[in-house]
Amino acid sequence: MITRSTFRVAVLAALLSPVITPRIAMAQDRSQSRSMVSSKQGVVASESVLASQVGASVLERGGNAIDAAVAMNAMMGLVAPMNDGIGGDLFAIIYEAKTGKLFGLNASGWAPKALTVEHLRAKGRTSMPARGIDAATVPGAVNGWEKLLTRFGKKRFADVLAPSIAYAEAGFPVGEVVSVYWKDSEKVLREDAATTKTFLPGGRLPQSGELFRNPELAWSYRQIASGGAAAFYKGSVAAKLLASSKTHGGTMTAADLAEFDSEWVEPISTTYRGWTVYELPPNGQGIAALEMLNIMETFPLATMGHNSAPALHHMIEAKKLAYADMQQYDGDPRFVKIPVTAMRSKSYAAERAKLVNASKATCDLSAGTPGGTDNGTTYLSAVDKEGNMISLIQSNYSTVGFGAGITVADAGFVWHNRGAGFSFDPASANVLAGRKRPLHTIIPAFMEKGDTRVAFGIMGGWNQAQAHAQFVSNIADFGMNIQGALDAPRFSKETFPGCDVNFESRIPDAVLKALAAMGHEIVMRGDYSSTRMGAGQAVMRNYTTGINSGASDPRKDGSAVSELLPVRPNTPAAAKR
Repeated sequence: MITRSTFRVAVLAALLSPVITPRIAMAQDRSQSRSMVSSKQGVVASESVLASQVGASVLERGGNAIDAAVAMNAMMGLVAPMNDGIGGDLFAIIYEAKTGKLFGLNASGWAPKALTVEHLRAKGRTSMPARGIDAATVPGAVNGWEKLLTRFGKKRFADVLAPSIAYAEAGFPVGEVVSVYWKDSEKVLREDAATTKTFLPGGRLPQSGELFRNPELAWSYRQIASGGAAAFYKGSVAAKLLASSKTHGGTMTAADLAEFDSEWVEPISTTYRGWTVYELPPNGQGIAALEMLNIMETFPLATMGHNSAPALHHMIEAKKLAYADMQQYDGDPRFVKIPVTAMRSKSYAAERAKLVNASKATCDLSAGTPGGTDNGTTYLSAVDKEGNMISLIQSNYSTVGFGAGITVADAGFVWHNRGAGFSFDPASANVLAGRKRPLHTIIPAFMEKGDTRVAFGIMGGWNQAQAHAQFVSNIADFGMNIQGALDAPRFSKETFPGCDVNFESRIPDAVLKALAAMGHEIVMRGDYSSTRMGAGQAVMRNYTTGINSGASDPRKDGSAVSELLPVRPNTPAAAKR
């Protein structure tokens, strides 16, 4: 860790000046990792090349962006089982081209009815467990898939799950980044017999590039392909979920599963430098991204310089203010009244911005009074040639440990540990209660200006709202395209109190020294730190030209892929036509 004393400087003013000197942008000399993928056909982006290829193939077979997204999500549950899967939750924002309307889907599950603070205290708990069956809530993803396909899709479950079923049976080579997550979880994987059997085949870790099969997940996908979401919540998969819960002493009942239903919600928004930015309302942290942007907008970031000390300082302080409010007020709106309108108002942001000291970090920013009352995630997006778009995020919560660390025996997937997000504090908006949804980290996003629309997201626990704000600023303040906006070095303050903040090592030393002199406690990370900074994807469409573009974060194994034009065979018969 770099402390203040490490980088004390004599002349603070000199160090606060932007250190990035202007230069001519050239294709042969650029800071962007790769080019955007652009096409008149559909474009998809995910954290796995294989999953992106599957999404593009669904488009080529007549599916739309929503069909492609569900197919990619199913593949991600196979190829990155620690991050996501049908044992987790899902959120999505959909843009429907024919109506020009945005729709939000909250497919986050509730706590079992009997999972209460009193129940856990009786078991000797003094706080929410981070792992194990009592950290598991009802998985919402499969219900969300069905809602998406039924309302917007062209394909059936059998169509979009077929590629994942085939690869689960035949196997796939384990990705480089995924293999590291797998290794980090080895100890936890050995603590549960069903988990060891499924995810440590032959009793050892799958290595990067090694073929991994999951026929048990293929079985689960087949049940959903033939029986829909009912197979998961009421049928054969539900039976395995309930048996798993009982084995581990959990409280899940058949009614907890069968009575759950995901919810269509209205996206919430704010404006930033002429862009309209959309997030989903609580119980997610999207409200913090909007409040952070509103506070940032009160400062002239563009004139400070990209990733300069002044710009980063003001963004970090804005993050602290917005997150303090989120921690105080956010939760399940069915249980608590949340001042969403006030929290995303420009006037409230202007008041909060007055608390930012331009030359000194504040370590104890607290929640304001607005009017009114982990990392284990995958993000993907898609746009089709008709202009339908989807921003989708799905998660097991903890990467290290594969969610709750418990595999549903003979079903090929793990329980998520989203219940770890609850509080025991009776005064908290996020206090545990039966049938309540926890404060959620995962958030999809969407932004638009004129004829341009962007579906984007960046995974990574409490990193997400602050990463969204940095992505938007990269585009709106500094003129980057969506690939450059994903590539750019990021900061991430994982904690709520204190002055500690993570930086990627691509941030210049002089900037770090200036920030340290201002009181920021610098924690250095690698050049591209997916563990701390998350990783994102984005697709964009210009509705005037009809051109679609995609971008994929170099912090993960993924890519953006375009649907291919249908090609007629070059045969003598075809030539005569």
